Amino acid sequence: MKHLIAPSLLSADFMRLQEEVEMINNSDADWLHLDIMDGVFVPNISFGFPVLDALKSVCKKPMDVHLMIVEPQKFIHEVAATGAYMMNVHYEASTHLHRTVTAIKETGMKAAVTLNPHTPVCLLEDIIQDLDMVLLMSVNPGFGGQRFIEHSVEKTARLREMIDRKGLNTLIEIDGGVNLETGKRLIEAGADVLVAGSFVFKSPDPVQTIKDLKAL
Repeated sequence: MKHLIAPSLLSADFMRLQEEVEMINNSDADWLHLDIMDGVFVPNISFGFPVLDALKSVCKKPMDVHLMIVEPQKFIHEVAATGAYMMNVHYEASTHLHRTVTAIKETGMKAAVTLNPHTPVCLLEDIIQDLDMVLLMSVNPGFGGQRFIEHSVEKTARLREMIDRKGLNTLIEIDGGVNLETGKRLIEAGADVLVAGSFVFKSPDPVQTIKDLKAL
């Protein structure tokens, strides 16, 4: 499968949000990545369901919703109501992870689990077969524009080995510090989906930047 590109709306110009989304619609991007932060699980607050509801009518790309919040299981139906394609919950915020994953799938959404940089992939051994995707954070979650954590390449390779060993089709998504150089190494290590925020939205030509990432 050719790798997918999911620009992160967190780095967009919120004064021109509709224009930014229309740019994504007309680009080679595959998904739109949406980070919801609560200021508790991560030290930042981003945007909530009113923004996702507004995007529903203008976004033509599948919405990849990443909940960086405590008790994400409480908001499964709210995420589903926005028309989201994928719902990401953090391993670290989900006490009853299997129950949460099952509930996500029951709404018709795809289910993904996110790991923080310090969380080892081996903890997914008993849940990986139930997941549509694993999101590896290659920066500490909460803010865009951070420096890429080099260990993420090796971590991606170890997750790829686990998925292949079990004969699964689970996707690997990487978020944080993705550019043409790190993106190439991540794909070589086994990544399927690259999330890019600042690198796309702060570039002189975001559409070309997305095209360049897609061509890696």
